[in-house]
Amino acid sequence: MLAWLAVLKLVQLALWPALAPLFGRYAYPVSFSASVLGLSLIAWYLGTIGLPVQLALVPFLILLGWFAYRRAYTRAVLIEHWRWDAVFLVLFIFMLECRYINPAASFAEKFMDVGFVASIMRTPVVPPWDPWFAGGHLNTYYYYGSWIMGVLGLSTGVPPRLVFNLGLPTVIALAGVNCYMVGHLLLDRFRWLPVLPLILPNPASVVLALQGNSLSKVAWDSTRVITDTINEYPLFSFTWGDLHAHVIGIFNQTFLIALLVFSLSRWSQLSDRARLALVGLVALSLGAMPGINSWDVLLYGPITLLVAALIWLRHRHDADGGRITPLHLLIAGPVLAIALYAPYYLSFASSGIKGIGLVTAPSDPVQFLLVHGFFLAIAYLACIPELRRRPYLAAIALPFLLGGYAAAAFAAIPLACLVARLAARDGRGRPEDLLVALGLGIAIFCELVYLKDNMGDQYFRMNTVFKFYIAVWLLLGIGTFVMAGRFLNRPAITEIVARAPKAARVGIVIAVLALLLTAPFLAAGNFTHSTYTLDGSAFLDREHPGDAAAIRFLQGIPGHHVIVEGKGDDYSYAARVSSFTGMQAIIGWTFHEYMWRNDYGPVTERTADLRTAYEDPTRTLAVMGKYGADLLYVGDLERDAYHVSLPTTDLELLYDQGGVQIYRRPEA
Repeated sequence: MLAWLAVLKLVQLALWPALAPLFGRYAYPVSFSASVLGLSLIAWYLGTIGLPVQLALVPFLILLGWFAYRRAYTRAVLIEHWRWDAVFLVLFIFMLECRYINPAASFAEKFMDVGFVASIMRTPVVPPWDPWFAGGHLNTYYYYGSWIMGVLGLSTGVPPRLVFNLGLPTVIALAGVNCYMVGHLLLDRFRWLPVLPLILPNPASVVLALQGNSLSKVAWDSTRVITDTINEYPLFSFTWGDLHAHVIGIFNQTFLIALLVFSLSRWSQLSDRARLALVGLVALSLGAMPGINSWDVLLYGPITLLVAALIWLRHRHDADGGRITPLHLLIAGPVLAIALYAPYYLSFASSGIKGIGLVTAPSDPVQFLLVHGFFLAIAYLACIPELRRRPYLAAIALPFLLGGYAAAAFAAIPLACLVARLAARDGRGRPEDLLVALGLGIAIFCELVYLKDNMGDQYFRMNTVFKFYIAVWLLLGIGTFVMAGRFLNRPAITEIVARAPKAARVGIVIAVLALLLTAPFLAAGNFTHSTYTLDGSAFLDREHPGDAAAIRFLQGIPGHHVIVEGKGDDYSYAARVSSFTGMQAIIGWTFHEYMWRNDYGPVTERTADLRTAYEDPTRTLAVMGKYGADLLYVGDLERDAYHVSLPTTDLELLYDQGGVQIYRRPEA
């Protein structure tokens, strides 16, 4: 853990002084996420040409040495920025405690998450090997978030089973710094409020808790509120523990939000060099989105263009607009984003979406409010002045109500008010109004249309709601909590706060932090896997000791390998060997591979070949040779799934312990 934090701090401190002349006091928070993205991109190009990805640290070490020589890291300057480090560490420790209490890389898609990281760290090539499809690569899925974590693991010497539990604390900590930056940009007081959406439950969880349900049921059911969809929110995603694409992308989403808010609020104050650097940072973040979670770029690509257009409209008549104009952000930003990551895009072979469909079964309005109700309440309160000024704006709800889209009608009224405020010539519109308007617009989009995939008829809009609602939560949450901060900053309220004794204010802060940092332990009894460790594979020692020992043995074998192991249903214990070792299996979770490749042919063929390898000793070696497999694994799962009959010769017994045998094909 200390090595992990040290590398994160090293790359952040290395980049910060380079940005300081351009962005002033905001260079420090910007350098947190920018350094992680920069390190990962350099490592990706090193992997592309076959060089060790750890060399990506070299430019940062050079910068660190140079700025240390220039005495950029004085004690006084570092102390000046302590709040950013405090936000990072508090959130990091909070999530670290959650992972320490519930560390198991088990259930849901956690085998997939740890498998991607393990494959990347075992053989860091580009594109990485698919651990569940021998000979195949991960270019059928957006793997770049796993690449980021794998690079950090390789740079620190932390093994994949621990990277799994250090990744989520890193994501929430980086996201917290970005949200805190938005608070500093837009608020004079209560700047911590935009951080709260990262640790805020949704209204459904409150209702479920008041009904007396267990914490585990509250958590799970609060993310399955809207019928036949998934409506995760950050607190659930983090505590549930999937180091998954949609979760890793949260830090990059908040980073781009912070950069766009910075652009909206500070563009006229920036030098040409700072504007150019800002365009580069926006490109660094936006370009990474298709690789981390491609759903994000479908939203933030247009959002970036919209923000750039708004800045251009606002500043197009400036007398001294500088040589770098908002048009550079509008045009050069996306172009540079594509250029930075072009080799990734060209190698990407995902099946993609299959079109756009109309939603014929929209959300129940009560369910909609149980997901977005907290933010909608603040948005409505903030829009009261606009509704008083223009009551006819409420009529925007009528078309939605008449069409049967009542949930969309709830969101349409504040959206109309915020758009009117943003379009007003008196300049009443603020950046938080835009954030909330964007969040409401995306929520309405999810009520009207969906992106077609292969999830079937019943769950036709599941992925659209699932992936887009993370952005809705962040945009609505950050925006409405900035609105709340402006309300709380009124003289009457600030005077009350100022009159409170300093000891009382400090005591409240300490109490809140103490509650946050003890909450995971207070809730520990609700977790099924309560082995206190940061080792994501520790549950194997308790539940599958034979596999645990064999997997540790295989983890000690370096290099790229293909192993024959039994398959099973998705979301099951199957594919455990390839997931924890990073070796390639002939076939892992079959439906996942079908979703990524949109072709059941190879999946069916490999499933049949796998049975042949275990049950027909005359063809075992032929099947292994067909897929380049050099190892064959026999444990309880294989004996339960197959009538195991292997050749008595031609296979070398490499390992035999705890009911597990591992064989090696000699010619391999």
